[in-house]
Amino acid sequence: MNITDIIVAIQRSLVRITDHADEEAVNDDLAFDEIYYSVIKGEIIEDYPNDRPYPSCLVFGKNFTGEPIHSVWGYNPDNLWVVLLTVYRPDPKRWIDWKIRVKT
Repeated sequence: MNITDIIVAIQRSLVRITDHADEEAVNDDLAFDEIYYSVIKGEIIEDYPNDRPYPSCLVFGKNFTGEPIHSVWGYNPDNLWVVLLTVYRPDPKRWIDWKIRVKT
C-alpha cells in the first residue's frame, strides 16, 4: 500500500471510520483533524497486504503539537475509499522511536 493513496482519499473525503476507531479516538482524546494531519505528515511503518477485506497498514505520524499517533487504515482499490480501522496514542514502552515494536 502507498501512503499517497490514503492521503488522497482523506483529501477527497473518501473516508469511512469504524465504530472501533471512533471509540478509540474518544478514549485517547484524539480529534479526526489531528488524526488526518498525522497521516498527511506520516509514514507507513507496517504493511498488512493480506488483510481482508482490504489490504491495510499501520501509519505513524505526529499531531499538530508533535505527539505521536498510530492509525491503521484499510484501502479499497476498487472505489479508492479508505477505512480507519483503529487509532491510538502509542505506548512508549511498546515502541522504539514510535516505529519499531519492542520484542517481548
